[in-house]
Amino acid sequence: MTTQVNTEISLPAVFEDICQLVLKGSAMEAFEKYYADTVVMQENDEPATVGKEANRRREEDFFAKILDFHEAKPKNVAFTEDTIFSEWYLDYTHAEWGRRTYHQVSVQQWQGGQVIHERFYYGS
Repeated sequence: MTTQVNTEISLPAVFEDICQLVLKGSAMEAFEKYYADTVVMQENDEPATVGKEANRRREEDFFAKILDFHEAKPKNVAFTEDTIFSEWYLDYTHAEWGRRTYHQVSVQQWQGGQVIHERFYYGS
């Protein structure tokens, strides 16, 4: 699968689009639209997952185990030329972990109109 690359982007506009997709339950659409084929994603200090295909499987597995999505809300966001820092409030019930309510920070590094690296920071 080839990902279309858009090199002329506004990170604030992209963040708004990602928020709208996530909030309407279409997080995987945002993933397909904005993440590079070589993306590296990491949860806290866990080993990184490399490549879009491996991250797609990881994300699909996560969302398949969501029993009830109570709320997601972006709280704070900051931008540099090639990075989005965002804080989210999340509340969902997961098949394996039960109900999870927490704040998470995402740091996305962008290149050529796509996320090339994303790391999530949150309490355990």
